Amino acid sequence: MRGALDVIIGSPFSFLSRESSMPLKKWNKLSESVKFKNSWWTYKVDEFSLSDDLKGEYHYVHTNGASMIVPVLNDGRIVMINQYRYLCEKESLEFPCGGVKEGCSYDETALDELAEEAGYAAREWQIAGEFNPFNGITDEICCVYIARHLSPAEKSPDLTEEFERIILQPDEIDARIISGVIWDGMTIAGWTIAKTFIHVP
Repeated sequence: MRGALDVIIGSPFSFLSRESSMPLKKWNKLSESVKFKNSWWTYKVDEFSLSDDLKGEYHYVHTNGASMIVPVLNDGRIVMINQYRYLCEKESLEFPCGGVKEGCSYDETALDELAEEAGYAAREWQIAGEFNPFNGITDEICCVYIARHLSPAEKSPDLTEEFERIILQPDEIDARIISGVIWDGMTIAGWTIAKTFIHVP
């Protein structure tokens, strides 16, 4: 007899082990329109079809991408920043991260955000990976960088931004994720990608 935990954990993921005999159906884009645009993102609506009889609209947020930086000190500790998040009305412990502006690259954005939010420059950069933060809502791709051999750098943040620098050991980050102190989804995803590349001396 299966226990309740087996049912909860096993059933929803049973599809992961099956081999599909045919690929999933691709949605076909019929048109694309811009409803609103600001300095950070664009609100778009696509018309799509799955078949001649099934058509619809898809509303989503388009961006140029984002760069997240995991700064590593020479002793293996990790630099994080604490900031206030307006929509959730509370503080959030995160990695430096920012949207890629028009005409800028992921690399340029990473350099700027590390200086602006954490107050550092780095002599060594490594791309750890990338992820989509909310694939039902946005097409954004966030590139995760690991920055090493840090030195102080000064770059003024935006007028609405205020940052508190927090230095943590890798296991302290894990503990804060488990406890819910770190609740930002992008930070949790970025740390999951980056931590496999970080070796504590």
